[in-house]
Amino acid sequence: QVLLVESGGGLVQAGGSLRLNCAASGTIFNIAVMGWYRQAPGKERELVAAITRYGTTNYADSVKGRFTISRDNAKNTVSLQMNSLKPEDTAVYYCNVDQRPFNNNWGQGTQVTVSS
Repeated sequence: QVLLVESGGGLVQAGGSLRLNCAASGTIFNIAVMGWYRQAPGKERELVAAITRYGTTNYADSVKGRFTISRDNAKNTVSLQMNSLKPEDTAVYYCNVDQRPFNNNWGQGTQVTVSS
């Protein structure tokens, strides 16, 4: 199993920026994909961005060009730089380390609120 500790959420005005950070401890395999998901009230959890060990990234269409995911393999950290935030980005953001079939791990979540 992997323990994930998130930081960096908060309240920001529309057009502002936030940076989310996630530190992972435990056994991280080379196959691990690290990423961020979000869940807004009344909605399903959705992928925001993900990154492989080798730097291949995947973004939700709604955040392309505004969010950037990065990863430090030596430190087992993943970050999400969020720019040009919109009210519809308001959600609880969850860090994820997916190394199935071995395990799939979630952080406790951090609230991001964007005011209009």
